[in-house]
Amino acid sequence: MILDYTPPDPERLAALLQLLAEPNRLRIFLSLVRECRSVGDIAITAGLTQSNTSFHLRILREAGLVRPERRGPFIYYCLYDLVLPRLLGGLDGWVSQRLLRQNSVKAK
Repeated sequence: MILDYTPPDPERLAALLQLLAEPNRLRIFLSLVRECRSVGDIAITAGLTQSNTSFHLRILREAGLVRPERRGPFIYYCLYDLVLPRLLGGLDGWVSQRLLRQNSVKAK
C-alpha cells in the first residue's frame, strides 16, 4: 500500500500518453535528451522527412515538451527539462522487468 499517493488527473495524463504514443514523436522527443538539435539533424536521426519532423515538433512544442532556440540563422529544438525522459526511462525499465518475469513464468 502506498501511503502518500495522490492519484493523477486521468484526462491530463491520458492526453500526454496519447501524444507520446506516436512512435515517431516519441523518437523525436527522446533524440533531444542529450542535446538541442536542428530540424534537419532530428529528421536524419529519426529517419523522417523534414516536413514530417516539423509537424511532430510543432505538436511537441504546443504541448510544452520542447522549445525552439534560435542560434544564428538556425532554429534548434531543446527539451524544457529532463524530468519526463527520466520518468519514461523508469517506465521502460519497469516494462522490461515485467516482460522478463512473464517470459520466465512461461518458460517453466
